[in-house]
Formats: sequence, structure tokens, C-alpha cells
Amino acid sequence: MYICVSKLQSLRLLMELFLAVINALLSVIMIGILVTWIYFCLYIVRSFKRSPLLESIAVPWFNSPPKVSIIIPARNEENYIAKCLDSVLLQDYPNYEIIAVNDSSNDNTGNIIQTYSMRIPKVIGIDLEMKPDGWVGKNWACYQGYLKATGEILLFTDADTVHSPSAMSLAIGHLQQQNLDAITAIPKLLCEDIWIRITLPILSTFLNTRFSALRVNNPKTKTGYFFGSFFAITRSTYEAIGTHKNVRSELIEDGALGGKVKKSKFKMKMVRGEHYVTAVWARDLKSLWNGLRRLIIPLYNQNNLWTSLMVVSVFFLLLSPFLLLPYSLSLLFRGPDHYLVDQILVYSNVMTISVILLSTAIQLRFGLSQNPIYALACPLGSAIISLSFISSILDANKIDSVNWRDRHYTVNQSQHPLN
Repeated sequence: MYICVSKLQSLRLLMELFLAVINALLSVIMIGILVTWIYFCLYIVRSFKRSPLLESIAVPWFNSPPKVSIIIPARNEENYIAKCLDSVLLQDYPNYEIIAVNDSSNDNTGNIIQTYSMRIPKVIGIDLEMKPDGWVGKNWACYQGYLKATGEILLFTDADTVHSPSAMSLAIGHLQQQNLDAITAIPKLLCEDIWIRITLPILSTFLNTRFSALRVNNPKTKTGYFFGSFFAITRSTYEAIGTHKNVRSELIEDGALGGKVKKSKFKMKMVRGEHYVTAVWARDLKSLWNGLRRLIIPLYNQNNLWTSLMVVSVFFLLLSPFLLLPYSLSLLFRGPDHYLVDQILVYSNVMTISVILLSTAIQLRFGLSQNPIYALACPLGSAIISLSFISSILDANKIDSVNWRDRHYTVNQSQHPLN
């Protein structure tokens, strides 16, 4: 009897020791995640405070305003293109043309563009047939718009973007006053769907730390990036980097173009333009899912190992604190004899989740102008991001692995979407 009790006590001791080691390991991981999220949170606040604003210069008065060609590629945008055209027609800039490119739409987009071009001489409509092999549709449309453009400055924008009347004047004012070669404005991203509201803040946190204005505007970094919803570039700079022809196979052509501008040592600037430019990144759960896959699959084909490690890291950063919470809270009920490491795990877990919620709330309030209450749903948003990234890696080598704007693309290793 005594031997059996002794064996049970030894077994219990071994189990306690094993749990202590496991909890110590989990505590180290959770503290690492906590430190990372604290960095994210502080960086977000710093970025919001220090990033230059589009309105940081007075609305300029132009002696001899350079001609600007506004190029708008549009594919199946019948619900958005009219609002976009109306907003650019109201620009207070005195010298510009609008080139609206119907990219083989199968809805009413082409008719809407034709109506505007027949009624308003400033609007030039282009109808494209099938894109050539090797081209992504939007890149081909942008390139065809450039071939028709006569302006000294090219302003590329998306068909689902709306501009305030002074947006272009302010952008060209920056270009001229600061002798810039290119400028891009961070738009206010509209959240038209509940899935976007709970997912975009988490995604924006990661993208903000990698492609923030602080990094893009720092000449010591290699980070260059354009927001496709609004970037202006001088014609000479655009031609020097090879135009859209040089990024014809890129799924994220704005990032690729921005990277080439920075790499070529041209002077570029990113500003916050949320009060002047609004855009739609995704419209529903399906476009959100495809948009996330569009980010990861080209990265995976470029660098399998690095992207796989990144996806694992994203899973740990986003989901593991929430998945671990029930277990860590259960440690509180072990009684007064639980180990110090158990307490560390509980408190670090709770603190990590608190910082994640705080970071998400900050993004919602100041980056997306949404109610911070949606931060409470960030575990679901984190799950969507993680699952889409994992599925992207599993499908990366399949034919037609990316579905974007009703077209299917097969990704190859030569694509470098995020420079």
C-alpha cells in the first residue's frame, strides 16, 4: 500500500514538473508575443502622429500648372465608376484630363464610361479587348491609359476611389514645392461589410509596420510603396522605371512600382490622405479572402521558406493568445500551491490580448474611422487571416491559384509583389 502511494506521489510530482516546464515554455512564447504587440501598438501611434499629411501644405496657387493625366483602370465597376468620375471632375486643379479605361468589363462599366466621354470632352474613354498573355489585367489597362496620356504628370487611381475637390491640387503642390518625383496618399479604406470591419484593422497593423510613411519616406530604408487608389508620378520618372510594362505580371503592381521608384533613387513621398481620398479594399468575404491570398501566394513563390515562417509567425501572433486563454485561466483554479510560472503565463496571456485589442481599436478609430467596439471581434478576424494565409501556401503551386477581379492567375517565382 505504501509503495503504491509513493509511486502515485512520484507520478504526480513528475506530472507537476512536466506541466511546469510546458507552462514555462508557453510563458516565454507569450512574453515574446506580448513584446511584439507592444512594439506594434507603439509604432502605430508613432506612425499616426509623425506621418506627413496631404494637407500639410496650403492649397497651392499655380502660375503655370503642369498638365495631369488621371488614369482610371476599371473592370466590372458599374457600382463605383460614376462616383469616381464625378469626384475627379470636381477637382479644383486647373489643368488635367481623365483617361478612363474599360478593362473588358462584362457589366455596365463600359457604357457608363462612354456616356461620360461623349458628354464631357475632358473624359477620354478607352475600351480594351482581351489582355495579352503575361499581363495582369489592371497593369495592361494602366499601360494603355499611359499611351493615351498627354500630361507631364500621371495620377493613377482606382475606379472605386472617391477624391475630395482639393486632393489633386495638394498632391501636385507637394510634388512641385518639394521637388518630388512621386507621391502617394494613404486613403481612408471604406468598410462596407462586417467581415471587413473585423479583419482589416488586424491586417492594417501588419502592413502599417512594414509599409508605413515613416519607412517609405526614410531614404535610408529600401521600402518603397504606392497605394493604387492614389499615386502621382512624373512622366519622366514613370518612363525611367519602365512603366507598367516593367511590372506587367505583378499582382500587386502598386507595391512593385513603388519599390522600383525607391530602388532607382527617385524622390518619393507617402502622406496620409484619409480626409481627401476614400477607397474600397474589399467588398465582401469572398473578395477579402481572395485579396489576402493575392498577398501571400506571390510571396510564397518568391521565397517558400521565409513565407512559411511568416505564416507560422502570424498564426502565433494573432491566434495563439486567444486559443491559449481558456487553459491559462484554468491555472487560476489550481489552488495556492501552483507555480509562479503559472501566474506569469496567465498575466502575460491576458496582457497580450489586451494589447491586441488596444492596437485594433486604435486602427479602427484613427486609421479606418470605425467604431472601436469591433475590436472585440478581432479573434474572428485573426482566424480569417490565418486560415487564408495557410490555404494560400497549400494552393500556391496550383494553376490559376489566384482569383482577382473575375480573372484567374498562375503565379511564378519571377514576381516580386512587395518590394
